[in-house]
Amino acid sequence: MTSRRPTIQRIDDPDEEGPDVRLAEQRDVPRIAATLTVALGDSRWTRWALPDDGRMQRLTRLHELDAGHRGVATRSAWVTEDVDAVAVWEPPAGTAPLPDDVAAALARELPYLRADRASTVAETEAMIGAARPEEPHWWLAHLGVRPSARRRGLAAAVLAPALVRCDTDRTLAAAAVFSWANVRFLRGFGFEVRVETRTADGDLPLWVLVRQPQRLIG
Repeated sequence: MTSRRPTIQRIDDPDEEGPDVRLAEQRDVPRIAATLTVALGDSRWTRWALPDDGRMQRLTRLHELDAGHRGVATRSAWVTEDVDAVAVWEPPAGTAPLPDDVAAALARELPYLRADRASTVAETEAMIGAARPEEPHWWLAHLGVRPSARRRGLAAAVLAPALVRCDTDRTLAAAAVFSWANVRFLRGFGFEVRVETRTADGDLPLWVLVRQPQRLIG
């Protein structure tokens, strides 16, 4: 299984208690795309992966498809009630197949959205795919919080449902990040570095992290 765009924004203290969260619904897709685009629009990954021309429009459409529609269709996206925070996962292979129409839209539009960066991003995704665990695992594909809502524990809140499920089911979680700050953030949730390398063109650092299921308390 090849990886989609893994983007993680370091935005909150994992020790802070966050609000209640819920599974994303179809009505949330535009807000999911807007939140992730605002959160990640100036990230190094965005500047590396997408061309200058129409970058924010490209990023918004990518988030609409790969985060919003994917996450809603597979019931693997969690949001705060106001959708100021979003976490989107890929469930373990075979447990929640991606609908044909979403898969077709991604296959058709991703090369266009990435334009002249498409081959480099695809090569990097192949590297990430090879580094992912062979065992069934939840893959953290998108995480973001609006700048105006940061430092309130929202990232911890939207991450929690999938991580609790991993602990209950004794399943791995995994992610890829492009900054050491994001490595430190995820280590606060029990992730550990499995691979440290660079993107296919050498421009960005790249870490693949894996989290073993934790012992439930209580």
